[in-house]
Amino acid sequence: MSSPQAPNKRPTLYGGQAVIEGVMIRGASRAALAVRRPDGIIVRRSIPLESWANSSLRNIALLRGVLVLLETLLVGMKSLTISANEAAADENPDDDQQLSSLAMATLLTVSLVLGIIIFFLIPVFVSRLVEHQGANNFVANLVEGGIRLGLFIGYVWLIGKMNDIKRVFGYHGAEHMVVHAHEAKEPLTVESVRRFPPAHPRCGTSFLMTVVLVSIIMFMFFPRDPFWFLVVSRIILVPIIAGISYEFIRYAGTHQGNLWIRLFNAPNILLQDLTTRQPDEGMMEVAITAIEYAIAMDTGVAEPSDDASELSSEPFSTAGTVQTIVDDEVPPGG
Repeated sequence: MSSPQAPNKRPTLYGGQAVIEGVMIRGASRAALAVRRPDGIIVRRSIPLESWANSSLRNIALLRGVLVLLETLLVGMKSLTISANEAAADENPDDDQQLSSLAMATLLTVSLVLGIIIFFLIPVFVSRLVEHQGANNFVANLVEGGIRLGLFIGYVWLIGKMNDIKRVFGYHGAEHMVVHAHEAKEPLTVESVRRFPPAHPRCGTSFLMTVVLVSIIMFMFFPRDPFWFLVVSRIILVPIIAGISYEFIRYAGTHQGNLWIRLFNAPNILLQDLTTRQPDEGMMEVAITAIEYAIAMDTGVAEPSDDASELSSEPFSTAGTVQTIVDDEVPPGG
C-alpha cells in the first residue's frame, strides 16, 4: 500500500552494499537483495530489518549512528551468506544454510574486536615508540592518526587486488549508480544508470574514512598519560566517533552543494576509486533489480520473500507508485 506524502516527512534515501554477484539495497521496511545465479537468472530475496535498530532510539542523534553501524553489519552478513549460496547454486542446489543468531553475534563481535585492535590500538602502541624518542603529545597523536589512516587505506588497497573482490567492487559501483539515478528521479534503466558516477557521498567506505578522520581530530585533544587512559580512551570513544561520523555522512548526503561539505568529503570520494569499479551491463541489471524490489516492497507493489522457499525471479513493475515516506534516512550505502 502506498503512503501519501506528508509535509513533515522526508522521502526514503535508499542505500546498500555490494555482495557476492549481487547488490543489497536497504529500504524503509526491509532490505532487498538481488543476486545473479550461475545460470544467469537474477533472484530476489528480502531481509527483515532489526527492530531494535529502528525503534524510537533511532531519533537520538549520535546514538543512531551506533545502531545503524550494528544493523548494517548484521544485515550485511546475512546478505553475504545468502548471496554466496545463490552464487554457488549449481554446485549446491539444495544448500541454503543461514547463520544462527549465535554465529551472527560471534562474527559481529570478532569483527568489531579485530577492527578496534588493528585500526585503533596498534597505532597507539606504534606511536608510543615516537614518544619514547622525545616527541610531544601533539606529534605523537599526529603520528598515531597517520598510522591509522595508512592502515585503513592500505587495507582497502590490498583487498582490492583480489580478483573476487574486484567483481564485488564492480557491483559496489553499480549500487551507487542506481542510487544516484533514483535520487535524480531518472528512469531505472541501464542506459540511464550508466550516465552516473560509481562514487556516492553516502557510501559505507566514506563512513569508515570519516571515522578515521574524526578520530584523528578528536584524539588530538586527549592526553596520552597515563598509558592505561590512552588505551581505554581509544576503545570507549569508538561509539562516539561512529555517532559523529554518521551524523556528518547523513548531513553531507543531503547537502552536496555546500562547499565546505564537498571539501571535507573529497577524501571520501577519492577513496572510492579504490572500492568501486565501473560495472558491466549485467551488474547494473542486478543493482536495478535490487532497488526496484526495495521500492516495490515499500510501496506495496511486491510481497517480501524472507524465506528461501519464496525466492523469486518473477518481474514486477514499480511504475506509478508513490515513494514511501519515513521519519529517518537510511544509513550509508556499501
